[in-house]
Amino acid sequence: MPSRIEMLRLFMQQRPADPFPHYALAMEYKNSGDLATAWTTFESLMLAHAGYTPAYLHAGNTLVTLGRVPEAKMIYARGVEVATKAGDAHARGELEGALASVSSGPVSSES
Repeated sequence: MPSRIEMLRLFMQQRPADPFPHYALAMEYKNSGDLATAWTTFESLMLAHAGYTPAYLHAGNTLVTLGRVPEAKMIYARGVEVATKAGDAHARGELEGALASVSSGPVSSES
């Protein structure tokens, strides 16, 4: 029986224009703790499907967990723009909250 990752990759091949299998694969990597692969998968998703708003929050969260806060801020900010253009007030609110939380957090030499 194929693993969830193998199944998601198969779905991606079958439906390359559908962003959801890409998102699900990135989330599977994130939830399994493979954050580096999750990030690269989110990054590919956002390049191929820039208007897919759910990707931005979790991509940013992944970067925060990886300690890459300045990059996360950029992803959150881009996500706010995408959500605004899409008229997705819920996603915009979540992204604005995430951006505010990392912007008001402890000051580090990386930010």
